[in-house]
Amino acid sequence: MRLFSRIWPLVLIVPGASLAASDDAEKPEPGLNDETFKGLELRSIGPALMSGRISDIVLHPGNRNIRYVAVGSGGVWKTVNAGTTWEPIFDSEGSYSIGCIALDPNDADTVWVGTGENVSGRHVGYGDGVYRSRDGGTSWQRMGLEKSEHIGMIRIDPRDSKVVYVAAQGPLWSPGGDRGLFKSIDGGQTWAKVLGGGNYTGVNEVHLDPRNPDALYASTWQHLRNVSALMDGGPESAIHKSTDAGATWRKLTEGLPEEAMGKIGLAISKIAEQISQSDTVPV
Repeated sequence: MRLFSRIWPLVLIVPGASLAASDDAEKPEPGLNDETFKGLELRSIGPALMSGRISDIVLHPGNRNIRYVAVGSGGVWKTVNAGTTWEPIFDSEGSYSIGCIALDPNDADTVWVGTGENVSGRHVGYGDGVYRSRDGGTSWQRMGLEKSEHIGMIRIDPRDSKVVYVAAQGPLWSPGGDRGLFKSIDGGQTWAKVLGGGNYTGVNEVHLDPRNPDALYASTWQHLRNVSALMDGGPESAIHKSTDAGATWRKLTEGLPEEAMGKIGLAISKIAEQISQSDTVPV
């Protein structure tokens, strides 16, 4: 048996151009020269111009014209005129992926940023820790937890700015890392892990009760992704409560699903002062 193949020539036809070879083929068309294209520049037209998902927004409590926006794949942006114009303020730092922002309740010019968007998609970028700015985002200092990769939330104790909590989900594609709820009592100079789980369980959120900041609620999320599968929840996904500033914790179970849960979001009502002293959390 003989095999035959046929190779077809590829011909590019340009409208208005002759297919016949000539000595003039290398000559530019009349009127086309460097001066013709002087005003044109190469520029990106997308789709990578999009900054991606908005992961967090915070407003300055004393001046609502000042706002900060964290972008999942686009850094941190600041406006001082209620959104009329925006300025990127995190472009010189180590990560373009941002998970959360928090303002110090005692000094709104002190801005905390947790890098690494806290989602489980293949597209997600990872971070390189926690950053702090003391001048409204003009300059930044990295404050540790470099192996956290994905940070969901930062909270500062309103009674003491040196007490900071960081909910770190940890690496998405591998076990371990800086994974869990971390607490600092020295403004981020050192960190202690106060809540965690197995190698694939991190802390998604942390909230301080406005009536008593020593009462904390935190949600854990057990998940892992690899090239062929996604574990997006498990028996270690849960809600936990502490009444002693994170020293001890208990898992809340009443009224919650008994099966394995996934990513849990929490919120404490603004009228928390009217809520009875119980384990019930408005969500």
